[in-house]
Amino acid sequence: MDSIRILLADDHNVLRDGLRLLLERQPGFVVVGEAADGIAAVQMAADLKPDVVVTDIAMPTLNGIEATRRIVEKNPHTGVVILSMHYDESYVLRALKAGARGYLLKDSVKSDLLDAIQAVAKGRSFFSHKVSQILQEDYVRTLQRMNAEDSYDLLTDREREILHLVAEGRTSKEIATFLNLSVYTVDTHRGHILEKLNLHSVPELILYAVRKQLIA
Repeated sequence: MDSIRILLADDHNVLRDGLRLLLERQPGFVVVGEAADGIAAVQMAADLKPDVVVTDIAMPTLNGIEATRRIVEKNPHTGVVILSMHYDESYVLRALKAGARGYLLKDSVKSDLLDAIQAVAKGRSFFSHKVSQILQEDYVRTLQRMNAEDSYDLLTDREREILHLVAEGRTSKEIATFLNLSVYTVDTHRGHILEKLNLHSVPELILYAVRKQLIA
């Protein structure tokens, strides 16, 4: 199996050095570059085409969320893992809308980072336990405040199956191939899922799946 090629983006030299040391000790991981600001991260990602970019949100010249949007726009096959001190929902949702597939807190255990890189390299989503827990608690409070029942029960077995795959980061084409369906059928199911759950985008669907503990 080919090594996972990783680009690190953070304006703190000590943190980048620590991450490089950690990752290069792992078999199958190789750090192909380091960027100290957002503009450099976007340019290096375009030049090096890494499998995964690990980036902070707070960086000079261009923040990590905007850098993520530009990186994914230029190369959709590059996965982005956000490594940040911010854990409220607004940051997570903005990161997902920008195209990030993983979100970790900087105090996460090292195994979380390794698992996130491996998951994102395969096109899947990954959230650290603390982020998932925060989102789950927020989801429960929202249901209680609205005096609402769980809308997940409205989904058919096929819709639940597709929900899981979408939340993992699979495209409609990938899901269609995996389930032996047409892309049109998958897109129709996705529309029904969003309607039944009162969601409006794939990032919101991923957050829903995390809150429901359907994915890590």
